[in-house]
Amino acid sequence: MEDQVILVDVNDFPVGYMEKLEAHQKGILHRAFSIFIFNSKDELLLQQRAINKYHSGGLWTNTCCSHPKPGENNLEAANRRLMEEMGMKTDLSYAFNFTYRAAFDNGLIEHEFDHVFFGKSDLLPILNREEVENFKYLSLPSLKEELQRNPDDYTPWLRICLDKVIEHYQSY
Repeated sequence: MEDQVILVDVNDFPVGYMEKLEAHQKGILHRAFSIFIFNSKDELLLQQRAINKYHSGGLWTNTCCSHPKPGENNLEAANRRLMEEMGMKTDLSYAFNFTYRAAFDNGLIEHEFDHVFFGKSDLLPILNREEVENFKYLSLPSLKEELQRNPDDYTPWLRICLDKVIEHYQSY
């Protein structure tokens, strides 16, 4: 069960389980979550994915993202993974969801129903070097400019959802 993802329909209703790599090879829709942690200056904590990740290695992305395990709810999974990747704990609030599909050069396909959580913290992360190469903080306007200048330095899901993040963060 460790490496399985929850397969879902377009309404996020569970329809089964599949090994994570197989789901990404076949591009099957599955449940995921993304976490956006902001500091007191309203800067977003970004992570650079570890170079050896099975896809998108070395790219910059939101604070943390992953998949809930079978039997685990999204908030439990988000809290678990935030600690595993970034060594952080903070209160997380559900913000919105979105669905996306992105193909990668290595033949893998992310097709996810992604649940987005926001949190606030001024604590610096304690990086799990197997998962995260580096981190930085950027304001949302600076990140938007950076994505326009250097889109290939960032993950597809971050580029896809940033406008919704900005929209929802204004009321957070």
